[in-house]
Amino acid sequence: MRPSSVTLKLIMAVSGIALVLFLFAHAAGNMKIFVGNEDFDHYAHWLRTLGTPLLPDVWFLWIMRIGLLVAIVAHIYAATQLTIRAKKARPVKYAHRPKVQGSYAARTMRWGGVIVLLFIIYHILDLTTGHLNPVGDSTRPHANVIADFAPDRWYVTLFYVVSVIAVGLHLRHGIWSAVRTLGQQSKQNEFRAQVTSLVLAVVLVAMYLSVPLAVTFGWVK
Repeated sequence: MRPSSVTLKLIMAVSGIALVLFLFAHAAGNMKIFVGNEDFDHYAHWLRTLGTPLLPDVWFLWIMRIGLLVAIVAHIYAATQLTIRAKKARPVKYAHRPKVQGSYAARTMRWGGVIVLLFIIYHILDLTTGHLNPVGDSTRPHANVIADFAPDRWYVTLFYVVSVIAVGLHLRHGIWSAVRTLGQQSKQNEFRAQVTSLVLAVVLVAMYLSVPLAVTFGWVK
């Protein structure tokens, strides 16, 4: 039995909220790099020991990664199904049909989602597994970040800037859409949702861009 459109929207909203919470927690952890080399490395190693002695080392990280993967797959699945159903519901294009004008974020949700997905894949290969990182040493997370965004690797920083902005646009529209899906559709609540989503998106983008830009311009070494 195929899930209803309402169910798919709920899946998108709930999985999106879970991903947003992770993004802010991850961004807060990244800020440790401004405190110092030892503090940042200590934070990174602490993540590997979360849950011990109840869980072996790194198990908590893998549980979290699997949970994030499930949320991402669920989010993409729901978005894809809703897009397909929307197209099937309008099989005929009317020549004189007025074009609906949406926000920039709304019009770019699809390609923005693709950029975000590619960014996630690159980010994992870069700073998680280390395959694309110049240092690639899991025991030296601070060195990995510094080497990754070195001035001569400006193209990596540029890619991160573009990707993070795409994440911000996706987040801005996504939070507003999630609020509508969860039933808060009065004009006052919609206005609050628009303001809240914009503020959260700007804050998240600023937090994530602060690290690569600080390294590239030599503010953090």
